[in-house]
Amino acid sequence: MTVSGLATSNGDVTSSFTSVMEHVAQGFEALGAAILVIGVVWSLILAVMAWRQAGNAMQGYQAMRRAFGATLLLGLEVLVAADLIRTVAVAPTVTNVLVLGLIVLIRTFLSFSLETEIEGVLPWRRATTGRAGQVARASTAATRQRD
Repeated sequence: MTVSGLATSNGDVTSSFTSVMEHVAQGFEALGAAILVIGVVWSLILAVMAWRQAGNAMQGYQAMRRAFGATLLLGLEVLVAADLIRTVAVAPTVTNVLVLGLIVLIRTFLSFSLETEIEGVLPWRRATTGRAGQVARASTAATRQRD
C-alpha cells in the first residue's frame, strides 16, 4: 500500500465517522423536536382535563404550564446533546466550540428561568425533583377526581 493510498483510506474513515455523527446529531435534533411537539399536545390534553374536572380555567392553565414547562426543559437538554455531538464529533473548530458555549449559556439561563418559574422557588431551595416527575405530577393533578 502506498502512502497516498493510506491517506485516502484514513480520509474515508474520517469522512464516514463524520457522516455517522452528523446523522446521530440529526437524530437527537429530531428527538428534541418530537419531545416538544408531543409535549405541547399532552399539555393541552392535561389542561382540558384539569379545566373540565375543576370547572376552573385557571386550573387548566396551571396544569398546562407545569407540563409544558417540564417538556421544554427536557427538549432543551436533548437539543444541547445534539449540539455537543455536532461540535465535538463533526466539526471541532474553535469557532464552533465558542458558538456551542454561547448556546449552552443561553439554554442554561433559559432552563434555570423555566425551572424557577415552574417550581416557584430557586433550585437550591427545593428538594431534588426530576423533570419526568413534573410531567407525572401535572398528569396526576389533571386526572385526579374531585372529592
